[in-house]
Amino acid sequence: MQTLIRLPEVVRRTGRSRSRIYDDIKAGTFPAPVKIGARAIAFPIEEINRWIEGRMAARDAA
Repeated sequence: MQTLIRLPEVVRRTGRSRSRIYDDIKAGTFPAPVKIGARAIAFPIEEINRWIEGRMAARDAA
């Protein structure tokens, strides 16, 4: 079972603003959230960690 984290934690971990995260989701460049309630979403922590690792790998390759 994967651990899910809420948006404030994603903002804290990535350093991105809430609106930038939503823009990146729409662009397909950020992991999509999982609906956990009628008005609540969360993100699989492993997908967020992979996204962060990908950004670091791209930085190191440049």
